[in-house]
Amino acid sequence: MTGPHSPATDRDLAAAQDAGGFVASGLEHPTQPEISVLAKRADFLSAARALHRATPGFVVQARQRSAALSGAVGIRVGFTCSKKVGNAVARNRAKRRLRAIARLVLPAHGKSGWDYVLIGRAGMTATRDFAEMQTELEHALAKIHALAHRK
Repeated sequence: MTGPHSPATDRDLAAAQDAGGFVASGLEHPTQPEISVLAKRADFLSAARALHRATPGFVVQARQRSAALSGAVGIRVGFTCSKKVGNAVARNRAKRRLRAIARLVLPAHGKSGWDYVLIGRAGMTATRDFAEMQTELEHALAKIHALAHRK
């Protein structure tokens, strides 16, 4: 009887990883930075004091973490919407859309060692065309990284 953790499965996984293939979930590639979620208020405040870019659908705040911080590798992202966006249902819908866009764009356009905060905008985040918002995030990240490179 073979289960999910049978020796054959473990060997196949190890061989795939050695060959540069996909990791255990089968969806992530080892060369892409790991994305985790910002949870502490201090991290949100640090991002607010750093670089930002406004788009019609949302605002992007970003900061490069110092090397002294533990866990400076990987991408961290946070999502927030004020009550101006609407009631709880509208805010949650806006944050779901922001999470989906971040999941698609950040692995390719985000940089390891950076924190990003996506802030929903009233009347726009929940209703704006998804493809437009995806393009807006790509352009906003390019502008933010160009500004950081100049400093």
